[in-house]
Amino acid sequence: MRKLSDLLHAVNYKRIIGDDNREVNELVFDSRKANSKSMFFAIVGANHDGHDFISKVVKNGCTVVVVNKELGVSDGLTQIIVEDTHQALSLIACNFFGNPSKKLRLIGVTGTNGKTTTATLLYKLFTDIGNQVGLISTVVNKIGALEILATHTTPNPIALNELLAEMVSKGCSYCFMEVSSHAIHQNRILGLQFFGGVFTNITHDHLDYHETFAEYIRVKKMFFDGLPESAFALSNQDDKNGAVMLQNTKATKHFFALKSMAEFKGKIIQNDFDGLLLTLNNVEVLTQLIGEFNASNLLAVYAVARLSGIDELVALTSISSLRSVEGRFQYLRSTSGITAVIDYAHTPDALENVLDTIQSLRKPQAKIISIVGCGGDRDRTKRPKMAKIAVAKSDHVILTSDNPRTEDPLSILDEMRAGLNDIEGVLALTIPDRKQAIQTAIVIAKPHDIILIAGKGHEKYQEINGVKYDFDDFNTANELFNQMKK
Repeated sequence: MRKLSDLLHAVNYKRIIGDDNREVNELVFDSRKANSKSMFFAIVGANHDGHDFISKVVKNGCTVVVVNKELGVSDGLTQIIVEDTHQALSLIACNFFGNPSKKLRLIGVTGTNGKTTTATLLYKLFTDIGNQVGLISTVVNKIGALEILATHTTPNPIALNELLAEMVSKGCSYCFMEVSSHAIHQNRILGLQFFGGVFTNITHDHLDYHETFAEYIRVKKMFFDGLPESAFALSNQDDKNGAVMLQNTKATKHFFALKSMAEFKGKIIQNDFDGLLLTLNNVEVLTQLIGEFNASNLLAVYAVARLSGIDELVALTSISSLRSVEGRFQYLRSTSGITAVIDYAHTPDALENVLDTIQSLRKPQAKIISIVGCGGDRDRTKRPKMAKIAVAKSDHVILTSDNPRTEDPLSILDEMRAGLNDIEGVLALTIPDRKQAIQTAIVIAKPHDIILIAGKGHEKYQEINGVKYDFDDFNTANELFNQMKK
């Protein structure tokens, strides 16, 4: 139980109507979960307004509500009136769970591409050298070795603070967390105290939500603007917006780069399917990851380790043993010598990066066969661009379904094909069935050819009309490769 007065610490509320001496046992913003011990937050969302459900939560026995407008007289109901219920939810959630972010070193990773890989590699490195570590990512949440299913890149404030509190109780000294632009904009991370922040890059994505690229940049920058003086802010100098991100931060600024001068400097010496040989601040290290984008991710990991006080030799030794993250340039080979690369690339820039990496790795006679789709109910402007990139950088292209969600898969494919001229259109097959598309690529592939299966990466499902069907790109490719042996 928490006293109402304790929960309102640092919350800028307008007034309280009713009994201000209540005790609260849980926080909820779903009216169906409200009861006599709940504090209910009337969240205004894209489709629903929580204020419309006040009568329902009161009927369920709830006596404390957080609202952005006075509801009128209601006997026995305590109304906490605030300017923004999203902000209040985040701050109160921090207080309810004892401000767990202040009891460990919380490091946030934001950017368009590389968030999952960077956060996960940091989790692995810090675990390998003997720390109890937490991870909050798109793929999975972890408390030490315990895995917890991830439903969002950044959880809602209640789930987020509960997760952090559990990490503290289990002795975690670090937590590495992906910070999405949605989470920043919706104040899900408000009230958290970060030990450090990392910017990977920013490219075309989420314009269905942010509407303009300038707004997307502004929202990402808000994360660094909010870092305290005690934190570090680490940014990618190679990204043209890398310096912009740190313009107004109070945190100590640091930069990493592969292509320009920076405090943390990397250089690729060799890059093939056997791994990356690179230098990190002039020290040579052989890693098991592949591609220039992973060199950048590893450089960020190295920089965070050093900024956290990890000995250089210890950090480099651990980096040399790190393996690729599931669904991020994950590859397998058939007995006939065909390579399939599974990658989460679902933005134009990410697709271009992964295809450039494959171009640099392929043998002279090898062909690149790309399987590409775009998700439904998401940014439509990137669809023609992704088809254009796939055709420009591949020998064969198969356009297929990703997660169509509530959209017609054929309409999505039509919008992708709209980015191709007549000649390019001839070079791209359209096969809506994803398994059939993968099977077709394998049939036309010859030894040494490389098949890119892009867009879904780690996902174990395909979402069609609100239903999630079992589907795993890696397992599907592996099964089809095995069928070739028979």
